[in-house]
Amino acid sequence: MKLIKTKIKDLVIVKTNIYKDHRGFFKEIERSKILKKKFIFDCLSYSKKNTLRGLHLQKIKPQAKLITVAHGEILDVVVDLRKNSKTYGKHFSIKINQNSDFSLFIPEGFAHGFMCLSKNCIIYYKCTNYRNEKSEVTLKWNDKDLKIKWPIKKPILSKKDRLGIPLSDY
Repeated sequence: MKLIKTKIKDLVIVKTNIYKDHRGFFKEIERSKILKKKFIFDCLSYSKKNTLRGLHLQKIKPQAKLITVAHGEILDVVVDLRKNSKTYGKHFSIKINQNSDFSLFIPEGFAHGFMCLSKNCIIYYKCTNYRNEKSEVTLKWNDKDLKIKWPIKKPILSKKDRLGIPLSDY
């Protein structure tokens, strides 16, 4: 395993080890000595095509996340919301699928969202903090200030995601 830097400080791609043979493959997701984070909460989500989840973050008890696609393909998007960051308000996006030889590590202080690009998808999250509903914030997925290029203009959204706030209100 090794870390690959992105254009945003501390946001890294975790190049994973995959062992393939005639039966399929075995993929290592995380080694604590590489990321040096304590992940205490794991989640799994299932989405159907054109579902967009996000852009979510927790203000009071922030979470770092390690995102791995177990099935299907997504466009994963993060927005840097760290107050003193040189890239505050900037986003990073990457396609990840079940065959990708990497996971995405998202530090605390980032909003996170994804869109399911395949018929359906299953996403595995490792988180450094538990979900804290009272500290959750949702950014408006199509905020013009963020300039995110989502593949479609009318995704499937939850009520919470439809009511997201613009970056300027954050």
